[in-house]
Amino acid sequence: MKKVAITGNIGSGKSWVCQLFTRHLDIPVYGSDEAAKRMYFVPEVKEQLLRRFGNDLYLSENALNKPYIANLIFGDDQAQRDLEGILYPAVLDDFARWAEQQTAPYVLFESALVLEKHLERHFDAVVMVSASEETRLRRAMLRDRCDEASLRARMAKQWPESWKRFMADFIIDHENDDEDEVLLSKLRQLHETLCSL
Repeated sequence: MKKVAITGNIGSGKSWVCQLFTRHLDIPVYGSDEAAKRMYFVPEVKEQLLRRFGNDLYLSENALNKPYIANLIFGDDQAQRDLEGILYPAVLDDFARWAEQQTAPYVLFESALVLEKHLERHFDAVVMVSASEETRLRRAMLRDRCDEASLRARMAKQWPESWKRFMADFIIDHENDDEDEVLLSKLRQLHETLCSL
């Protein structure tokens, strides 16, 4: 099974692109963010997390302490590395099992941080969804209902688009929200290329 990572900075529109891949091209998409949330409750993963971070990581048996986790991710670089060092291998193992069950010509792994976390070696290709900073800010502020300052703090954790454009194998420019037919045409062309890898 060919495995393709699809990435892009906050507000680039990668989730919408993934929806189009599934809806129009029947390509299954593995959402790494949702998978990571599930991994917190896998017994062997939870055991490692509790050993490293203690009970403050959880509000209850089936609820995460999201403000505490956000502080870990955005406020303590070593804690963030430790957290990711436990979660990412579990997510990648889960993705590999999921991918083997699919029958499409390839599968997509959706993650904003594929390149920042040096995960590209796990994939046959990396696709980047790209948009201008102004467009990404507008989209993300509408979607997340947050202020520009807090959004820019989150964006600062991601590599600049220019770096990602250089490293990605394929780039989808997605500047205009109202041009789905144009976008879909790009995706169909890319689909043919990915099928022939």
